Amino acid sequence: MQKPITQRQKELLEVIYTYIRDSGYPPTFEEMRGTLGVVSNQSVIDYLEQLEQKGMVRRNEGARGLVLMPLAYEALGSPRLAPFLGITSAGSPLEAIEISGEWETLPSQEGLARLKGEVYMLKISGDSMINAGIDNEDIILIEQRKEFSSGDVVHAQIQDEATIKRFISDDTPPYVYLKPENPAYNIIPFTEEMRLLGKVLCVFKNGDWKTVK
Repeated sequence: MQKPITQRQKELLEVIYTYIRDSGYPPTFEEMRGTLGVVSNQSVIDYLEQLEQKGMVRRNEGARGLVLMPLAYEALGSPRLAPFLGITSAGSPLEAIEISGEWETLPSQEGLARLKGEVYMLKISGDSMINAGIDNEDIILIEQRKEFSSGDVVHAQIQDEATIKRFISDDTPPYVYLKPENPAYNIIPFTEEMRLLGKVLCVFKNGDWKTVK
């Protein structure tokens, strides 16, 4: 039977959850220590080890390598946070960079609650989608899908690289392609090596989620 967490362990979970929700990434040891009011990193490490043994957190390498597990959300009675996977390109395709962490799916927004566990977030690098309202360093929310419609803004994988573009399928050459929303960039004809990973639902700007154009 799973042992209940102590009040102090729950306080640390709340610190981690709040920091991820507000900033998009986990707190450092210094930030956890200061918020908890303890004098040493070892105290924080001890609490984290206890929480990891109880299946509440997973610790990866790096100062911000903390991930909340499903049991942590149950203990807090708080909504799940959508995974924040890393950086992707809105320019020429580039290799995605993995970043540990999670971010809130904002379940209060209409329609997003049902997406729990099926969405993820990426930070944009580049300016090829500016006419769709997606600018450099914006955060986008993506839903994993297997079927897409012409006109969808998608997260696409081209061999080992990833990019954000508009998916187009029509009756004129090149028929199926990825279209940038910036005239400075060329379209990318669709090939067998390409995969569509998800549809971009909205973009985070000025503290609020906005629908992509």
